[in-house]
Amino acid sequence: MSHSTDHSRLINPLFAPTASDLAKAVCIEDLRVLAQKRVPRMFYDYADSGSWTEGTYRDNESDFRKIRFRQRVARNIADRSIESTMVSVPVSMPVAIAPTGLAGMQHADGEILAAKACEKFGIPYTLSTMSIASIEDIAAHTTKPFWFQLYVMKDRDFIGRLIDRAKAAHCGALVVTLDLQVIGQRHKDLRNGLTAPPRITLGNMLNFATKPAWCLNMLRTHRREFGNVIGHVSGVDDMGSLLSWTAQQFDPKLDWSDIAWIKKRWGGKLVLKGVLDVEDARLAAACGVDALVVSNHGGRQLDGALSSIAMLPAIADAVGNQVELWLDSGIRSGQDVLKAVALGARGTMIGRPHLYGLGAFGEAGVTRCLEILAKELDVTMAFCGHTDIRAVGRDVLHPASIPACC
Repeated sequence: MSHSTDHSRLINPLFAPTASDLAKAVCIEDLRVLAQKRVPRMFYDYADSGSWTEGTYRDNESDFRKIRFRQRVARNIADRSIESTMVSVPVSMPVAIAPTGLAGMQHADGEILAAKACEKFGIPYTLSTMSIASIEDIAAHTTKPFWFQLYVMKDRDFIGRLIDRAKAAHCGALVVTLDLQVIGQRHKDLRNGLTAPPRITLGNMLNFATKPAWCLNMLRTHRREFGNVIGHVSGVDDMGSLLSWTAQQFDPKLDWSDIAWIKKRWGGKLVLKGVLDVEDARLAAACGVDALVVSNHGGRQLDGALSSIAMLPAIADAVGNQVELWLDSGIRSGQDVLKAVALGARGTMIGRPHLYGLGAFGEAGVTRCLEILAKELDVTMAFCGHTDIRAVGRDVLHPASIPACC
């Protein structure tokens, strides 16, 4: 990440920000720095960490920086548009919010605030199975279809009911995550003793004492547990029983036959997230789904895997003419969005950038995050001599910098 900004000039993290403070956040890194100051350590670390050595987590970002643009001049770059579609849904830019667990612990009612910001901005919001706010909460606070992400668990009755709840809420797409059959070891979460709501310990209380605005906001909401699970599974009615249930539920037997069952039960637009291999991409495309997301779960699962952007060109060459491709993991700027589109992604998904905005400013911070990405995308596209994001291809990149996966 770039650290060129004078972050000492950002707002005081101990107090609620004002509207004028938003102007001081001019890049995603500004939002990250402020979120780190405002959000309790265990929840900030949950959002901003990877598994094991965090090598893949870092590569997701650094591999983007290795890709270089071709700057073009004396071309008519008036009347530009970054509008596009993702699974036939019009979007103000080719970006959707990725599903992120515990967003409601970055800021009180975080999923609701983020969904509202996305609706106003004109991009899709994807609610995680492991969210704090429930499917029904989001539906009650939005007016347009949002998307729902599904973790496939052993309790197929619960999964079936979860799909039915998403249908009842008129979700516009179901995003099935494939790369969490087992959980990658995330050292920071283990050291912090991550739970939601947090355990009352001396260390937690001392840390929370430095985050008064976060604490006050959390006291104003009743949403502090996993809203999609607690009360919807027999015997799971508090945090203790949830932890025991979850530890046994991620399904290592998940295979392609389960996708067929989900597709039939859902009956709507279906997206598969977590594809990082050409052979798997071919198998996934053969399922007849609407889109595939090239993703390594933000570097939170298999440490040592290649970055998503490094794998995108090969996957695009293999199945890009069969199924819509999106790119997730590592995007920190509008320039990264343009690079992903140039390498074959019809759309992109962002997780951490919107969480930084949420932790820093709540709903206004998510909006600010999207504004930053849109401006960077538009201006960079102009420098590359293009006026329509839908026409961007590999010609905007310097050929020698395009990833060549073995």
